[in-house]
Amino acid sequence: MKVTIDDVAQKAGVSKATVSRVLNKNYQYISDDTKERVLRAVEQLDYRPNALAKGLKSLKTNVIGLVLSNLRNPFWSQVLEGIEDVCKHYGYNLMIANSRDSLESEEDHIRGFGLRQVDGIIVNPATGMNPLFETLSEKQFPLVFLNRKVEGVAADTVVVDNIKGSRMAVEHLLRLGKRKIAIFLYPPNGISPRLERIEGYRLAMEENGLPVHPDWIKIVRNKQECQVEIGKLLETGLPDAIFSTNSILTLEIMDALKELGLSVPKDIAVLGYDETAWAKHLDPPLTTIEQPAYEMGRVSAERLIRRMDNKTDAALETILLEPALIVRRSCGET
Repeated sequence: MKVTIDDVAQKAGVSKATVSRVLNKNYQYISDDTKERVLRAVEQLDYRPNALAKGLKSLKTNVIGLVLSNLRNPFWSQVLEGIEDVCKHYGYNLMIANSRDSLESEEDHIRGFGLRQVDGIIVNPATGMNPLFETLSEKQFPLVFLNRKVEGVAADTVVVDNIKGSRMAVEHLLRLGKRKIAIFLYPPNGISPRLERIEGYRLAMEENGLPVHPDWIKIVRNKQECQVEIGKLLETGLPDAIFSTNSILTLEIMDALKELGLSVPKDIAVLGYDETAWAKHLDPPLTTIEQPAYEMGRVSAERLIRRMDNKTDAALETILLEPALIVRRSCGET
């Protein structure tokens, strides 16, 4: 039996008008408790209102939902270009949301996509485990995870080989004669790229017969903490190099080093992760590990569209893309 708006209203204990306002994100005069009751009822009853007149006829809206975890990171602009180009080529519109790495915000966006009857979703998962992923997977709803792996959920996943990227970074520093290499990263919090970059760093050090000092693995959240941790390194003997695992973090490290009166690469080498438009304009120009951002976006969109159009019955898989080393002068290269 088809679920109607009356069923939702009855289950939530509100009027049909209130349900309609919540569905249209008109939250004026509606309490958070009422809003949550309505959204919960919608999810439990699997209510799917008609979002567009075209959807009434074809059951297809030609809209793809995209949730990214941090639009502040310039890496995502290139990923977005790849997704947009594929969507335009195949005649799909794109609905973009930014979770700001908030699980609650991510859940709200995905529920909103469901209410608008998007044909599929690409998501760069926020920190934590979103229960909606399991629901989408169980219903075989077209879903692609981007740049982060989600354990226990059956879905196509497009990521970069982060272990290889870290190994390439460390091995480049070793070729330049660096032996005391510190790694800086944001709190891992179960996020697969961060964990894999630590693993690649450990493997490269161990394979080259070098110790992995716990004090050289620095977990930081901002520039102030970078400065504190670099200060601690100064007290015990400055390392030869810092391997930064994030483009925004690299800027924070460079600022912290400058404020401490340290020169790159004269006093210490810095190697970054994620090629950006500004990396070559830094002083000195930044040596970095490039992720194929545009390709990541393109591949994820093509994979999703093939699922949505039933053009593939291939098994779900994790697609692993290759990183590359961009050599400039921040590590003392000549």
